[in-house]
Amino acid sequence: TDQQLIASAMAAAPPAIGKAATVVVMGADGKMRTLRTGTNPFTCMPDNPETPGPDAMCWDKNSDGWMQAYMAHGTPPAGKVGLMYMLAGGTDASNTDPYAGKPTANNHWIRTGPHIMLVGADAAFYEQYPRNVDPDTSVPYVMWAGTPLRHLMAPVK
Repeated sequence: TDQQLIASAMAAAPPAIGKAATVVVMGADGKMRTLRTGTNPFTCMPDNPETPGPDAMCWDKNSDGWMQAYMAHGTPPAGKVGLMYMLAGGTDASNTDPYAGKPTANNHWIRTGPHIMLVGADAAFYEQYPRNVDPDTSVPYVMWAGTPLRHLMAPVK
């Protein structure tokens, strides 16, 4: 139900952020549908049950361009550093291919726990963090290094 989707989405962020965030869900047509209009600068999206792991997330307005680029397989706008939450648990994903749908022998599938992400920073920002294809997910690291969608993953557990 829409109420279950809203609850799933809200679980991705701290309660004070989730309860006032706009909640959207992606439809079968690939378009976003607003389930609830919020009063803060965050947008939250519920877990997609068709993906291998939990992936409910919330992002701030600066992350909007990054999210749009991700969904369109494009390049995020420069100069907009954004904050994203995935506190309802992490997700299972490839650390090298932003669009991998399942593990393969060479796409470096990883499992993460609750974390925040910093997106859109200058390339030099990411140089100070590990960029290994098989990272230690218990410490901050760069996911999708070498792609325009690179971002910092920082565990919060």
